[in-house]
Amino acid sequence: MKILKFGGRSLANGKGLDTVLNIVEQKISQGEDITLVVSARGNTTDDLLEILEKAALGESYIPFLENFKEYQRAYSLDFPQEFALLEKLFEGVSLLGDYSNKIKDQILAQGEIISAKLITHLLENRKIRSVFVDSRELLISDDHFGNAQVKENISEQRTQNFFSRLPKGTVAVITGFIASTEKGETTTLGRNGSNYSAALFANFLNAEELQNFTHVNGIYTANPDWVAEAEIIRHLSYQEANELANFGATILHAKTIIPLIAKNIPLRILNTFNANDAGTLIHSQVSEEGIRSLSVLEGNALIILEGRGLLGKVGVDARIFKALAHRNISVSIISQGSSERGIGFLVSNQDAELAKTALEEEFESDFYTKDVSEVSIVKNVGVISIVGQDMATFHKPYNALIRNQVIPLLINNAVTGNNVSVVVHNHQLQKALNVIHGEIFSISKRVNLVIFGRGTVGGTLIKQLFEAKDDILTRKNISLRIVAVANSNKVLLNPKGVTENEYESFEKLSTPYTLEDLITFTKKHHLENLIAVDATASKTFIENYIQLIENGFDLVSANKIANTVSYGFYKKLRKVLKNNQKQYLYETNVGAGLPLIDTIKLLHLSGENITRIKGIFSGTLSYLFNNFSDSDVPFSEVLRTAIDNGYTEPDPREDLCGNDVGRKLLILARELDLENEFEQISVQNLIPKHLQEGTVEDFLARLNEFDDEYRKIKEQQAPNHVLRYIGDLHGDLKSTETSKLDVKLVSVPKDSALGQVKGADSIFEIYTESYGNNPIVIQGAGAGAAVTARGIFGDILRLIERGS
Repeated sequence: MKILKFGGRSLANGKGLDTVLNIVEQKISQGEDITLVVSARGNTTDDLLEILEKAALGESYIPFLENFKEYQRAYSLDFPQEFALLEKLFEGVSLLGDYSNKIKDQILAQGEIISAKLITHLLENRKIRSVFVDSRELLISDDHFGNAQVKENISEQRTQNFFSRLPKGTVAVITGFIASTEKGETTTLGRNGSNYSAALFANFLNAEELQNFTHVNGIYTANPDWVAEAEIIRHLSYQEANELANFGATILHAKTIIPLIAKNIPLRILNTFNANDAGTLIHSQVSEEGIRSLSVLEGNALIILEGRGLLGKVGVDARIFKALAHRNISVSIISQGSSERGIGFLVSNQDAELAKTALEEEFESDFYTKDVSEVSIVKNVGVISIVGQDMATFHKPYNALIRNQVIPLLINNAVTGNNVSVVVHNHQLQKALNVIHGEIFSISKRVNLVIFGRGTVGGTLIKQLFEAKDDILTRKNISLRIVAVANSNKVLLNPKGVTENEYESFEKLSTPYTLEDLITFTKKHHLENLIAVDATASKTFIENYIQLIENGFDLVSANKIANTVSYGFYKKLRKVLKNNQKQYLYETNVGAGLPLIDTIKLLHLSGENITRIKGIFSGTLSYLFNNFSDSDVPFSEVLRTAIDNGYTEPDPREDLCGNDVGRKLLILARELDLENEFEQISVQNLIPKHLQEGTVEDFLARLNEFDDEYRKIKEQQAPNHVLRYIGDLHGDLKSTETSKLDVKLVSVPKDSALGQVKGADSIFEIYTESYGNNPIVIQGAGAGAAVTARGIFGDILRLIERGS
């Protein structure tokens, strides 16, 4: 015989129930000997609980009860006995304004009874011989209403006696979840107790297999409703399944596995709506070692007992658990500090206040002597249990949680050493689950990007991300998702990742937003591994950096402003980064895609004494003076060509004033821990004074007024020399007072490193004490949207690698 258990969603009106009947009919036609154990259908249990609460609060419950009846009558079968009992019980609760667990069990039992009676009727309509079986006639329990314990010996005897009289070929349709005391009082076995009922019947009847039909394909590495990347587990051992059940796996009841182990009965988890899937098989065979799955247990409270006087005291734990046991309060996870000054443990939310009261009464004298200082409650916490995890390798998921600003309230290691449980606040459960899952399984690590700026650089970066997404997933096992794209006033959002088609329709699909709106969006969807990318040149957007960091974002920026405003903000930003364990990468601030800042950081951190940094920092000015030096054309003509080709800013004076080069030089100085301000930089403005003011149009009309001055500068050079506009950090770089920052036009030998630069390339010479007069030279394209975007992309990948 096989026991088939069907859950509530499988038995819902319409497709669900019709599919279940087809499954049963097919198995009968194939000659299989089966028995059914059924739950209440659809949302029946929740509906009954809702009506019960409304009745207890004195609210109008009758319309809801009528809706409940209408749903149950959908297949033209009435249930006068069950409906009459419900009406009587709800009326009594409404009059009293309260109810006991005994009354609650009577009410909830009707859902299973109605379900089993309906299925029996529908099977008979299909010419399948069947019989309704009220499990209260077979399963005898204690009187712990709401979570009764089955008395197995007498229950087994009753079950075997009943089935010995059952005509061959008859399908028994048994109510799950419910039992009765020896006095005939209705009890329930706890939520999800139908699985336990089915396991008991499988044991009592020596079943060949227990098949649990539900709405998913089997047991996954994590809840697939919460973790999109979760994968199905095809085989589990009894021990692993039992651990999952104990720690909240919704498919399994905590007691389901035990009756199966005793008789070595396999349990197969199957999807009612996907008959072709093999599901998950749970059996005695031990599977490969390693982390198998993550389970979640919600609805808990953390109780903390603290006291300096507990150190070395004998019997404190015994007193705690005795007090709790006296109130029938179950404890799930316990953690005690090595100092013995505190102990924390989990109870259900509804037991939290009772547990606190019990402990305060037990330790009343200890409060008086100050040995115990406080009993506190942290409500609404959840547990993520990593089945197969050992503490020796737990550092990776733990560090990932901290990076994502999920701070565990309690960590517990099972006595077997193969399971670790992490307690976090309920509102962080889904995010924490995704973070841990991404770290410990070989499934892709998900990274969520929020990109600010849709200009030339931002747009190019987004295009590069779309093009490289699949390749990054294949090569790096990283799933890059752009969950938000924003300009100064509108944002396009998609928690599953903005698609190329959506991005092309940005103007149509985007909506106005504030930064608070965007942060709320990331929290609502439990988005982990967040990176904010600043592809703007905004002077005001940097004010958002600290708020982003404090809300869980790492930063990647092409915007130089944050690193070149006051040194006070510079230091504050880094303090906030450190406090929140976040990273901020900005390689493109100086050399676009060139590895300049990273090189300087490594040299400086290694203790190498950097004595000077000089180079051509601006691709625009590199182009200007390379072409001016190598040709006989006037400076204005070279400048006009650069403007026409889009090499300059719309107002070329922003390039020619030298401030951009000054900012880049200041960034490098601050990487060496120098505290210079921008005002301390000596910047040579390349624009003649009489052209520095006025409109852009007026300036563009007078470019020829550059020519006489720059012709003279060019003619005054030594032979075989060329003009270069450079940034130069020199002097004694060990202190701010002795360092010098110069931005100026110089003449250098044509065959020197600076003199040989061509086109719009940038070049940087890094002089150190070890290398002496032979500098480290970094040269390449130092400007351009494609190069800068690629540099940002590199920073994103570098940040992800550092966080792994």
